[in-house]
Amino acid sequence: MDTVALAVTEGMLHFELSVAYEALGSAPDGVTGPWYDVAVCGSRPVRVGRFRLEPDHGLDRLRHAGTVIVPAWADVDAEPPADLVDAVRAAHAAGARVASLCTGAFVLAAAGLLDGRRATTHWAHTGALAARYPGVEVDPDVLYVDNGSVLTSAGKAAALDLCLHLVRLDRGSAVANAVARRLVVPPHRDGGQAQFVAAPVPATDDRPLAALFGWAVERLDQPLTVEDLARQARMSSRNLARHFRTATGSTPLKWLLTQRIRRAQELLETTDRSIDAIAEATGMGTAATLRRHFHRTVGVPPAAYRRTFRARHGQRGA
Repeated sequence: MDTVALAVTEGMLHFELSVAYEALGSAPDGVTGPWYDVAVCGSRPVRVGRFRLEPDHGLDRLRHAGTVIVPAWADVDAEPPADLVDAVRAAHAAGARVASLCTGAFVLAAAGLLDGRRATTHWAHTGALAARYPGVEVDPDVLYVDNGSVLTSAGKAAALDLCLHLVRLDRGSAVANAVARRLVVPPHRDGGQAQFVAAPVPATDDRPLAALFGWAVERLDQPLTVEDLARQARMSSRNLARHFRTATGSTPLKWLLTQRIRRAQELLETTDRSIDAIAEATGMGTAATLRRHFHRTVGVPPAAYRRTFRARHGQRGA
């Protein structure tokens, strides 16, 4: 998975292309070992938004990449170029993991990679994607969808969420968090989180809630309650729940559980602490509670997750 090919053609949008390059193009400070070899691939020099771009390689390079990323496609009413579609299809057939950002999903759909699969794109274009490609199970309400070898994201900022998700899969939570810190963004938003198509721009009185996130993450080892969060945010529990729904698409307790699970993943990846110690460090209380929530959320028990991660990355705990 170390070779990443960014597939570009005339009509791509620059934001999602830049996001992918920023997230994957260089390792964050303090991270050692091999990093992604990112190549920009296209059949010819292209205009990306208002910028002129000269690719490093032709589209045939996609077949030799571990991961292929297709940025946003500007005109979703037009058919994407046949050479791009063919190259993406051939790359997937050769074993590449293929991810689309925003409306790049239309390219993957044209290549047949989304048939029978759940997928997403920018909320404004989910209807068009579903109408044009009825074999695709379009989910308009999520940030990204991971089907293993095929991944799709919603628009703009969700493209960064998917890129961080790729880093987390390949390098672990600690490295993904380091990338997020370099980019000054939250380290994790669940793919199932809503796109918030109707959410207003946060007003100034939402700033205490933004500060609350960091406060809570620093205290995951404590048995925090909704009342504790509301008290810290200086608002009622009902008002806190409303703000949480607007800001995260989730409830305070569900968000808090997600942060505890992510912290447990990081500790399982980077330390040799016992399951009991990790349960205490993440505020789960007991190993049994951690195992129950972890298995339900991640799909495997904590010990199995640790073994799989260590085997995949050849890592020892710190």
